[in-house]
Amino acid sequence: MYAVDRSVALIKPRQPFLDWLMILPDSELDLTLEQLRTDCTVFLVPEFLDLEEALGFIDQIYSQIFEMELASWWEDESLWPEHRTVQLFWKWFDVELHSTVVDAAGDPEDDAPPY
Repeated sequence: MYAVDRSVALIKPRQPFLDWLMILPDSELDLTLEQLRTDCTVFLVPEFLDLEEALGFIDQIYSQIFEMELASWWEDESLWPEHRTVQLFWKWFDVELHSTVVDAAGDPEDDAPPY
């Protein structure tokens, strides 16, 4: 195992995202917010010295994250929210930041499995 020179941003949908999912055409989802938040997208991001710096980076890439999250559920962009601002992103998603990432899969230069 070895530490990776990255931090992690875990993107967790909030109630407005679930509300949007439920109004999609032919939506037959039987999904709670808790269920939606159990298997979330994780982004490797640069290491940061402080939380403000990390949040600033998320603000810089929010549009790409927002679009990836929408597309993972519905590809027709005509039904996506029209004005995807950074403020709307923060209303629709919580971001959990973690500063330590350890690769437990083994050394990538090692041919042998780590177990």
